[in-house]
Formats: sequence, structure tokens, C-alpha cells
Amino acid sequence: MSTSSHSYPMSSGDDQHSYIYNSSYQKACIDGNEEKTRRYILEKFDLLNLKSDLNTLNIADFGCSIGPNTFHAVQYIIDGVKSTHENRLVPLEFQVFFNDQPNNDFNTLFRTQPPSSKGEYFSFGVPGSFYGRVLPRNSIHIGHTSYATHWLSEIPEHVCDKKSLAWNKYYIHCNNLIEDVTKAYKVQFTKDMRGFLEARAEEIVPEGLMIILGQCLPDGVPHFETWQGMVVDMIGDCLMDMAKLGVTSVEAIELFSIPVYFPQFSELQREIEQYRSFTLEMMEIISHPLEDIPLSNKFMTSMFRAIFYTIIKEHFGQGVVDELFDRLAKKLTKYPIDFKECKKHVNYFMLLKRK
Repeated sequence: MSTSSHSYPMSSGDDQHSYIYNSSYQKACIDGNEEKTRRYILEKFDLLNLKSDLNTLNIADFGCSIGPNTFHAVQYIIDGVKSTHENRLVPLEFQVFFNDQPNNDFNTLFRTQPPSSKGEYFSFGVPGSFYGRVLPRNSIHIGHTSYATHWLSEIPEHVCDKKSLAWNKYYIHCNNLIEDVTKAYKVQFTKDMRGFLEARAEEIVPEGLMIILGQCLPDGVPHFETWQGMVVDMIGDCLMDMAKLGVTSVEAIELFSIPVYFPQFSELQREIEQYRSFTLEMMEIISHPLEDIPLSNKFMTSMFRAIFYTIIKEHFGQGVVDELFDRLAKKLTKYPIDFKECKKHVNYFMLLKRK
């Protein structure tokens, strides 16, 4: 079973509030690292080493910058480059390539483009999975992606096979409770991350940069000990309750698994360091502006509805979505999460330079 999404799905109608919750979380992290992005461009990016007569600089945003968020990220990169090379005799022009899966509505994306940016750069939509090449060789000077690489290109092999040791039973994600399931997810994550890096190594010019923001697990922390993992397990419990009532079926749940894998920090770092086409200039855990705010049941329900809306609708049908998240809200009220006892995901900022 494969998935066509490496970005959080954007909903419409009654689901716009969910989109706003999720978009705000990502925007807060992008905005919170604006100065870091500019500083590292100043320190690590040298146009003179690229090409002395370069007049057009190409930037690519890969995947999961939702709606307006991608424009914020791109603007910070452009501002950083401009401040680094403000004394050029010939001003730079910028081309920006926005990549996402073919089912993304690029018209909606470009309708949200800030009017002020239209004199800053030329925009292009690039459909296709970032786990393969989507742009010409040696065409990109700076790449960026945020909160996307934990989405896998497909469901790991055998996790939905009842005859396999890697069968995920009635769990709907990799919560690290079944060793063989975790191994299957790790194999798929390793394959996808290598595909991502191989594609970027061909597209990004030598001495070019790749900026990656994302989430992972702290070393030694399984996903089921985080509040996010607990919420997803609750969603699975709600689906099982609905199966008992005939709203869905146990068979449908057995064939469903969410294509998301959160590596541990050192696991992610090892995978990056093993790939020799880039140098890992820096990788650090960063604070998120919203990580310490109180999380209401409404917030959690809305956030996970936004994240999983399309996947659940496509597998179980539109009619399941409303009842599922109504049940989740009630379950969170009945069994409140003790955040003081939960482990937390960590957010990271990573800067790679093409050799």
C-alpha cells in the first residue's frame, strides 16, 4: 500500500480550522528560526565559490511547507542571500521552485503568495515526490524542507500482512511496541532518506546548501511514550470501537497503517553522515515557540484531524472522519493525557552542504 502524500493534507470547508492549527504550528517553527537561517547562509554560502558571473539564484522548497508558510521560509532565505551579497554590481535575480505531490493544488498555493514577493522572485510549481529527482542536475543553489521527511513514500512491507512477524496488528502507526514492525519502518525510512539525499545531491550544485527542519524522537524514547504517540493510539482505539458497531471493519483497520516514522536523533544523524555527497555543517535540537503552551483537547483533535484527514478519508471513506474525531475528542476528555509524564518529540535544524 503506497501513499501519495509527503505533506500535511490541506482540507476545505469545515476542516479549514484544522488546517489553520497545523499551519500555525509549522509557521511558528519557521519564523522562530529566521535568524538562524540567515546566519548560516551568511556563514556557509559563498556565491564566489559557485560561479563568479552568477546572476540568477535558484531556490527550491521541497514538500511540507503548508500554504503561506513556504513563502515565509523562502523569503528568509532570499533576505539572507541579499544581506550576504548586497554589494554586488549586478543585483541577483531569484527563481523559486515549489515542489509537492501532483495531488497538491498549486493554484491554491499561488493564490496565497504575498503580493510583495512578486517583485522578489519568479515562481514555479514542480509536481512529484521528493524521494526522487524533480529538478535538473546542478540547478539548485539552496534547498529547503520543513516537517516532511518523517512522511514515508509508502507503507513498509509486511506491516499489514497478518502472516508476517512485522504485522502491526490493530495499531495504526509505528509506536515502537512491536520490534519487527519498528524494524520494517526503519528499513523504509532508511530507503527513503537515502533516496531524498541522492536526489538532492544531483539537483543541488557543488557548494550549495540544503536546509532541513523537522521532528524526531530523543535518543532512547519510544514513540508510545510521547503525547503524540498516545493520541494516535487513541485514534486506533476509536477505530476499533467503530468496527464493533459496524461503522467500519476490523479487516479495514488491519490493512491500515500511517506512513510516518520518527527516527531518534542519533539515528537520523547517522543516516545523514553516512551519505558522502554532503557535509553535515550543523545539526542541533531547537526550541519550538509553541512547545510549552497548554494543549487543549480541541487543539489536539483539530491538529490530528488536519494531519490525517486525507489518509483516513481515502482508506475508510468520508463518512468515518467526523465520527472518528468526535470520538477522539470524547476519549481525550474521559482519559486526559498527563503531559508532565509524557516524553516530547524534539525539533531539529539541519544544514547540509553539497560537496
